Amino acid sequence: MIPLARKTLIHEWRRFLPAMLAVAFSGLLLLMQAALVFGIFGSAATYITASDADLWVGYPGTQSIELGRPIGPAARTALLMDPGVARVEPFAWVDGDWRGPAGTGGVSVFVSGISTAADGMIFSDVLTAAQRASLKEPFAVIVDRADLDKLGVPIGGQALINGDLVRIVGVANGIRALGGVNVVASLDTARALDNDTGGTEVAYYVAKLKPGADADAVAARIDGSAQGYAAWTASSFARRAVFYWMFQTGAGLGVIFLAIVVFIVGAIITSQTLMGAIAGSVREYATLHALGVSLGSLRRVVLEQAAWIGVCGLVAGVLLSLGLIGLAKLQDVPVELNLPAWVACAALVMGIALVSGVAAVRALRSADPALLLR
Repeated sequence: MIPLARKTLIHEWRRFLPAMLAVAFSGLLLLMQAALVFGIFGSAATYITASDADLWVGYPGTQSIELGRPIGPAARTALLMDPGVARVEPFAWVDGDWRGPAGTGGVSVFVSGISTAADGMIFSDVLTAAQRASLKEPFAVIVDRADLDKLGVPIGGQALINGDLVRIVGVANGIRALGGVNVVASLDTARALDNDTGGTEVAYYVAKLKPGADADAVAARIDGSAQGYAAWTASSFARRAVFYWMFQTGAGLGVIFLAIVVFIVGAIITSQTLMGAIAGSVREYATLHALGVSLGSLRRVVLEQAAWIGVCGLVAGVLLSLGLIGLAKLQDVPVELNLPAWVACAALVMGIALVSGVAAVRALRSADPALLLR
């Protein structure tokens, strides 16, 4: 009976094509939703994932980069005294008000004060040594290429941040922020733009560990909540930031709810089209039943047809998604998919197909051999 399912799909492909398309578009919607979720909310951890620091030290309880508070120099001292730490860098975080041309109005920006050394840890994956060197110029800044239009200032142009004149000396790709515009500057420039603390404190210290050092163990030794600072490994702090935006702000829950709606709608549409295809072949199934094939065997045929429809729809959905993701990246749309996300979406798509197959099995109730006498 197993070859019958495949042969029927091949011979009657026009009848089953709507079900395959329904599964394909359900998969496409799920994959694109996942890509947008990981891309948009993943940008909350860009500062961490685009850097090669192993350890982050900030204010206790900080859930995301932009929620950091100034910490004292005691954190830096604790890092330097730990035997597992090789290098330490400060990372200044400053809320800013960008004032460009009159037509753009004010824009909220996040000023990231980083080391200008060629081997600096912050944004090491997206900034070149030449770009870091250009930040040594007083009040020089770098922004993401996709934010130039929003800021209304070209490369080489000037604007005001917190009332001080800055100049865009370059652009980079991959430093967009969630909820605002990220502006990268030298540590000295960021401190000069800080109107709250006067530049005497920074929000974070980052550290590179010595080869063989255990990041979790070092973080546990460094952690000094009683002294006003806490330590996290880079991976745990990145997860912390992403989960905060996904589950604490409400935006992520809305996307998850929409994914559930897509699953339900996809299952309903696919099951209806598959039931229609089964109903169109009811005389053939009635003939098989009259020849002695049990209803249980016929149900297995329908379920295998549903599985093959799921596989074909999944392949089509993946190919369409790859094309759309490539197009989105060309347009600087934040999209990203990792292996667990691909596997989860594939499981959901196959779930839609199999749930549809179970629902379509009901159409076999009319596969009565007496139908052939009519």
